[in-house]
Amino acid sequence: MKTSNALVLTAAAAVLCACGSVAELPLSATVGPSPQLEPPRQSLIPTVEVASVAGWPPDAHPTPGPGLAVARFADGLQHPRWLYVLPNGDVLVAETNAPPKPEDGKGIKGFVMKLLMKKAGAGQPSADRITLLRDADGDGIAETRTVLVRDVASPFGMALVGNDLYVAATDALLRYRYEPGATSISAPPARIVDLPAGPLNHHWTKNVIASRDGSKLYVTVGSNSNVGENGLDKEEGRAAIWEVDARTGAHRIFASGLRNPNGMAWEPRSGALWTSVNERDELGSDLVPDYMTSVADGGFYGWPYSYYGQHVDARVKPPRPDLVARARVPDYALGAHTASLGLASAQGATLPDGYRDGMFVGRHGSWNRKPRSGYDVVFVPFADGKPAGSPMPVLTDFVSADGAAYGRPVGVAIDGRGALLVADDVGNVIWRVTGARAQRSALN
Repeated sequence: MKTSNALVLTAAAAVLCACGSVAELPLSATVGPSPQLEPPRQSLIPTVEVASVAGWPPDAHPTPGPGLAVARFADGLQHPRWLYVLPNGDVLVAETNAPPKPEDGKGIKGFVMKLLMKKAGAGQPSADRITLLRDADGDGIAETRTVLVRDVASPFGMALVGNDLYVAATDALLRYRYEPGATSISAPPARIVDLPAGPLNHHWTKNVIASRDGSKLYVTVGSNSNVGENGLDKEEGRAAIWEVDARTGAHRIFASGLRNPNGMAWEPRSGALWTSVNERDELGSDLVPDYMTSVADGGFYGWPYSYYGQHVDARVKPPRPDLVARARVPDYALGAHTASLGLASAQGATLPDGYRDGMFVGRHGSWNRKPRSGYDVVFVPFADGKPAGSPMPVLTDFVSADGAAYGRPVGVAIDGRGALLVADDVGNVIWRVTGARAQRSALN
């Protein structure tokens, strides 16, 4: 009986992978300040195109962009997804994956989607730890690796304010006492504020960034569904960025209508908070572009009632024309279904001049588009605090010619020496990107 069920499910997965629409636009048409938005194309079975996990062959690496070089900073990690660089140059890595969420993905479609996500490298249990990496000799390779904190429920974002290390777990914002130079923390954390989680917890990752003065913390909370299909009562406090008082835990919704915000960064010229957002699925391979945007206090960005401003999503009932009317248009599209997660300002980078003013974006890679999109790291140049040009390749070729994923980039961060670090959760590697000339000089 078990064998029969397995065959049925395998056949269902094969059917699901074989169906769905093919993109009619080049990916570039869904990138930039004014992306092209095709009419929605719904189908009973969504478009699915998942790159199966292969892992990196020995000595292999992604292809760096012009003038750049890449090397392994650390490998052999367990699903590293997010990065944070401490003032002394130590690098913190969230080794993490989805928590148990038994109410998410029920039914045949949900079960098959779980199989496909496992195929994509997201099926293993979470390590539930923050690992510290140290490169004391400055050779670009971490020679020290310790567990800084353990037994954290699917940790993701991190932020240091003074001697307080804040960690955004899937269900709470935590505060640890950190002593400069420490390689482990044994004292239990303080629980600053509970975050939406529970047995559904569809978008489980939570990120955190501190205000310039450290008095406020901004926390991302993704939606509990694709487009409200689990009931809008399940979305309370979700699809939003919270503002949290670091001292008291008092909080409010800072911005809403953001389906799944992940990366956050301060833009140095304007001082504005920026975020990267994963938009909705199952409207065809060309809709909807993921994006990055400056975040306005009190701003509403459409989800679930509309996308990219006032483009109404007819699937959502009842409609809310009052909210659609005030939905803000995002600043910059990052391509349909690219799963743009990582976001880092180039401030402090020592890469070549073309990579000094703008944002680095880790595009984790699509599952709901044919052909695949993302699976790369790009740089979006800025001028006067706003995007000012097409994305430039930073790391590419995470997928083989026959469609197997060597890796998938997620978090990005500038290290203490100005290089770019990239967390690769399928390759289990932290990549370090430098200028090609700087790497040649270090080798000579």
